[in-house]
Amino acid sequence: MNDLILGLDIGSSSVRTALFDETGEALPGTLAKIDCSLTGVNIDAESVLTNVIESIDATLQRSSGIKGKIAHIASCAFWHSLVGVGADGKPTTEVFTWADTRSRKCTAKIQSDLDEAAVHHRTGARFHSSFWSSKMVWLKADRPEGWAGTTRWLSLSDHIQSKLCGNDSTSLSMASATGLLDQGKCAWDTELLNYLEIDESKLPKISHPNLTLDGSYQRRWPRLANARWHPAVGDGAANNVGSGCVTKNRAALMVGTSGAMRVYQGEPPDEIPTGLWCYRVDEKRVIVGGALSDGGGLYAWLKKNLHVELSDTAIGEEIARRGADAHGLTLMPFFFGERSTGYHENARGHIFGLNASHDAIDILQAAMEAVAFRFAEILDQLEAIAPIDEIVVSGGALDASPVWTQIIADVLGRDLLVSNQPEASLHGAVLLALESIGKIKNLEVSTVLNPKQFHPKCHEIYKAARKRHVATYNRLLNNNS
Repeated sequence: MNDLILGLDIGSSSVRTALFDETGEALPGTLAKIDCSLTGVNIDAESVLTNVIESIDATLQRSSGIKGKIAHIASCAFWHSLVGVGADGKPTTEVFTWADTRSRKCTAKIQSDLDEAAVHHRTGARFHSSFWSSKMVWLKADRPEGWAGTTRWLSLSDHIQSKLCGNDSTSLSMASATGLLDQGKCAWDTELLNYLEIDESKLPKISHPNLTLDGSYQRRWPRLANARWHPAVGDGAANNVGSGCVTKNRAALMVGTSGAMRVYQGEPPDEIPTGLWCYRVDEKRVIVGGALSDGGGLYAWLKKNLHVELSDTAIGEEIARRGADAHGLTLMPFFFGERSTGYHENARGHIFGLNASHDAIDILQAAMEAVAFRFAEILDQLEAIAPIDEIVVSGGALDASPVWTQIIADVLGRDLLVSNQPEASLHGAVLLALESIGKIKNLEVSTVLNPKQFHPKCHEIYKAARKRHVATYNRLLNNNS
């Protein structure tokens, strides 16, 4: 009888679990989803643990009639989280996410003290509040009691693993997105640790332990008692795999709450473009790309605060009717800060050209187009490494708004492939685990991809609009530098 695998995806907005067979196919009816509750831009660790437990409960209940041994638990989790843990194993801080920019005031100090270009080349990460270095400098100064009481600094997934398995080691994939990992040596970066005055013993061990659930959870879930736990990989790396994007010439473009565009590589490129990051998938592969802080979250925020009561379908139909850049607005999509491509800590959202003739739909359309312009900037830098032949798009925000996919295609001037894989990250985590245990040898799995053709006339309109966008972006950066 074939073995089964439980997949776990710890996202910033929800936890998902499902059961898979040993070919990586999801078993129908086993998917469970538990929404997470954000506190501002941060998360309560214990609430996420509760959601993980409830989601596993639900999947096991839904699969009670499915025969087979569950031999593995494969997981992925969102990158860049940071939580302090005390000697008693309890959190000393909230879980800080990439969206928490309070430490941005510390970034300039680090930039003045260290060679950012050299650190970017070694770690794949710029100095920015989304990474651990800025957060640690800030915490040491602003939260001295929490800093002093912390014995371990972990990603959220490491903390969840410690609660379920009694071991807080981390995967190379999760460690690589902290900004503290030497990507070439696959080890914590000595210069940064010395600068932060933090001993390596306070960071999780990077290893591949043979873990199983602790006794209390083995009793709660008898079917998982002997299952091997695989430490979480980054959700971006897993998403590329689940979307069928595991070559350097096929990019994955995702718009969920935030946005990202990524390609797989073997070793890190000789030169990482300044606006991009580079993280490890494992010892033999990296992923290179750019991330946007504004994506579906910006769309939802605008829709709520502009009191737009139309459905997403109706909004899309109205935008399509009006046409490309019909509003003439220039919007800077940095309402949640900027990561790629400038990593400008003081970037803010702006709307230029607004007058009494504009309405809420104009602003929504301008925001969607502006996000597409930022993806165009990321694509330009990715193609400095290698030509991109295909772009696969996915994500809940694009699923809810097909017109946004069309806008992105028209802005890029590229035909896109739309993924029909509803749980790409969850699927990808399972495939990576199957590869690691030798069950599959090729990650280039076939996925259902539907073409979305760009409109040449709209692309010409957007080329002019993008120039206006970039000129405004550069002017704002110069004014704030």
